[in-house]
Amino acid sequence: MKRLFGTDGIRAVAGEYPLDAPSIHALGEALVGLLREEGLAPDVLIGRDTRQSGPWMEAALAGGIREAGGHPMSAGVIPTSAISYITRRHHFNAGLVISASHNPYHDNGIKIFSSEGFKISDAWEARLEDKVLAAGARTARREPPVAADPAFVAEYKNFLEGALAGVAFPRQLRVALDCANGAAAAVAPGVLREIGLEVVAGGCSPDGKNINKGCGSLHPHDLAKTVIKARADIGIAYDGDADRALWVDETGRVLNGDHTLFVLARFMASRGKLKTSSVVATGMSNMGLENALGEMGLTLVRTKVGDKYVLDKMIELGANLGGEQSGHTILLDECPTGDGILTGLHMLEAMAAEGRPLSRLVEDLREYPQVLLNVPVARKEDFRKVPAVAEAIDRVLGELGGRGRLDVRYSGTEPVARVMVEGEALDAIQYFAHTIADAINRSLG
Repeated sequence: MKRLFGTDGIRAVAGEYPLDAPSIHALGEALVGLLREEGLAPDVLIGRDTRQSGPWMEAALAGGIREAGGHPMSAGVIPTSAISYITRRHHFNAGLVISASHNPYHDNGIKIFSSEGFKISDAWEARLEDKVLAAGARTARREPPVAADPAFVAEYKNFLEGALAGVAFPRQLRVALDCANGAAAAVAPGVLREIGLEVVAGGCSPDGKNINKGCGSLHPHDLAKTVIKARADIGIAYDGDADRALWVDETGRVLNGDHTLFVLARFMASRGKLKTSSVVATGMSNMGLENALGEMGLTLVRTKVGDKYVLDKMIELGANLGGEQSGHTILLDECPTGDGILTGLHMLEAMAAEGRPLSRLVEDLREYPQVLLNVPVARKEDFRKVPAVAEAIDRVLGELGGRGRLDVRYSGTEPVARVMVEGEALDAIQYFAHTIADAINRSLG
C-alpha cells in the first residue's frame, strides 16, 4: 500500500510531513539512488508553479539531489506539461514538478516524470517510498536558492507556437483567459498573441497566495461573465499548473473535458489524425459522450480516475487522444502528459477549420444529467466493508437498473469521498447521490 504517493504524486500541506524540508531533501536523495540503480545518470529537471512554498521546496529537492551526487537544473515557474515535454526532449532522466494543481496555495505537491516524460510507475513510487522512509528522521537545513534557466520557458513557448504552424484563422479570434494566478500566466497570453489572436487575460497576477483563489478551472463563472462582456469567441480557464483547461463558449456556457474530447475526436477523425477508433476517458465521463462518439463510429474506453491511468490505457491501445472530464486532455502525438495550453490551441484550430462558433461545435453532444458530491471523510475504508454505505450503493444501482451510472470512490489527493450519479432524470439522481453521501457521512465522516 502506498504511504506517500497518491494518484498524482505526493500532495499535502506545504511544510508538513511528507512535504517538510527534511522529507523533501530525502526524496531528492532517494531519486538519485533509484536512477543509479537503474543505470541512469542522475540528471534531473525541476519546475514549479507560483505558490509561495515553491522556492524553498525546490531548494530542498535540489539540495538532496546534489548531496547524493546528482545534477539538478531548474526551469523556474513553468507548466507541468512543459517539464514532461522538456524532460523527454533533452534526455533528462527525471523531471520534477512542485505543484498541487488545483488545490489552494497552502497545499503543494511533487510530481515525478520519467525520462520519457511519463509519470513514473507505481513500482518506482513504491521504491522511492521505501528509500525515503528508510532514511528516518532528518534535521532541517537551510538550502541555497536555485537559479532558473529561462531558456526552458522559451523553448516551451516555441513548441506551443509551432503546434499551429500553417493554421490560417479566417479572422482574428478574441480569447478570454483565466490563468488561475498560476503557471499559465507567464506563458499562455504571450503565446496566443504571438500566433495572432486577440487576448483578454485575467488571473495573471500571482502573489504566492492567490493561485486558484476564486479563479481558474474550478471557478469559471467569472470568466463566463468576461466572455459575454468582451464578446469573446471562447474563454479558457486553466488550473494552477496549467495541465488542464475548461472552456466557456461565446454564449457564456461553461464546458468541460467531455466537450474537449468530443470536439477533438471529430476534428481529428475528419482529418485522419486519430490512430485508433478508441478515445480514452475515465468513469466520470458522461454517457452522452459515449453515445456521441458511438454515432461517429468511435468507442469510448474508460479507466480509473487519474490521468496516469488514461495514459496507460492509451499506450496499451495505441490511442492518441484521451482525457478526463475535469479538463486533462492528452494529445499523445505531441506531449506525453495533459497540457491545457496545447489543448486550447487545438480547440481554436478546430473552430477555425470548421468556421463555426464553439457552441455549434458541441451541440451534438447531449449530456445526461450528472450529480457529483464531495463528502469529507475521517478515514478511507473499503465501501463494501461499511454496511450502511454498501446497502445504499446496492439500492441505488437497483433503482438505476442499467439506465444510468454510479461511481463512488475516494479522492487520491484529498480526504474526501466522491459520489457521482448519472441518469435520465435530475431529481432522481440528486436523491440517489444524497442517499449515498448521507450514508458515507454517517459512517465515515
